[in-house]
Amino acid sequence: MTLTITLLALAASVAVFALSWVMERRPYVPGRLLPRPWIFLQIVTMVVILLLLAHLVSLATGQRLVGRFER
Repeated sequence: MTLTITLLALAASVAVFALSWVMERRPYVPGRLLPRPWIFLQIVTMVVILLLLAHLVSLATGQRLVGRFER
């Protein structure tokens, strides 16, 4: 991925996280049958944000991030 695509994906992920945070903060409506999936969406988008930030660091430094078992 290029820098532009990474930054666009990061901005979209932050926007989805912010939207799910706002939706989770709404008051509970008694009698509503559907569960609120906003916490799960926040967890997924936070993982995506962390991965994109790691990719952004590797793009900025020019070196690949290496795991513990790859050395």
